[in-house]
Amino acid sequence: MNVLSVNFEAADAPERFATSLRETGFAVLRNHPLSQSLIDAIYRDWTDFFASDDKRAYLFDRQRQDGWFPADISETAVGQTQRDIKEFFHVYTWGRIPPALRDDALCYHAEATALASRLLQWVEAALPLDLQTGLSEPLSNMIRDSDRSLLRVLHYPPLCGKEPPGALRAAAHEDINLLTILPAASAPGLQVRDRQGQWHDVPVDPGAIVVNVGDMLQEATGGWLPSTSHRVCNPADAGCNTSRLSLPLFLHPRGDVVLSARYTAGSYLDERLASLGVRS
Repeated sequence: MNVLSVNFEAADAPERFATSLRETGFAVLRNHPLSQSLIDAIYRDWTDFFASDDKRAYLFDRQRQDGWFPADISETAVGQTQRDIKEFFHVYTWGRIPPALRDDALCYHAEATALASRLLQWVEAALPLDLQTGLSEPLSNMIRDSDRSLLRVLHYPPLCGKEPPGALRAAAHEDINLLTILPAASAPGLQVRDRQGQWHDVPVDPGAIVVNVGDMLQEATGGWLPSTSHRVCNPADAGCNTSRLSLPLFLHPRGDVVLSARYTAGSYLDERLASLGVRS
């Protein structure tokens, strides 16, 4: 599976980026504008947060969907029977954030959202004319004034050996949103599935980011851009004893944005959150 590694600063970056998304649903970006020192600081500080009892004061709100989601209520991917082996914190610009972590989290949220807006412009320019004209509004406009884009700080704890059979750090799933922006995690494990059902590691060098198509973008483009199944596999040997941190930004449009004749962004999100078991 040929997920392209694209030099963000190269003249042909927009075309190569769109080609990789079209063919695989994924692309890797090098020399991007996101601050690596900021990402490193977030990984360091949130590792300490997840190891503390402070997180318990931020227990998630089922309706608002902000705060700390403990491992015992973590997501169960659609079609799976076991919960993922992870805990996470949902950072929204309007939501609850630990004061000591707030500035860096919101700064990164803003940086990644600005990058994603530019990438959506690249995507739209690559669409066939009939798909461009069929959009309810330009892709980059769909996120304008949206308060739904989600920065998720994910902690995959060390494995204890007592995990349920078949449980993974993140079982096979597709993302809900338009685009996902994912800096290189603190440890490997991300895999994508090709059209023949085979799994492939996504090689991400330190300092690079992974970008993938979400279901909302697949819906808005009538399937022209594929939302590809991916997972985080369990480590082997000594890797079992280490945590893994990752920092996906899930780029969401405003709730009233029309994705297709079937869905607005709001109705699509509500349906998927219910299927994941995190909203009734």
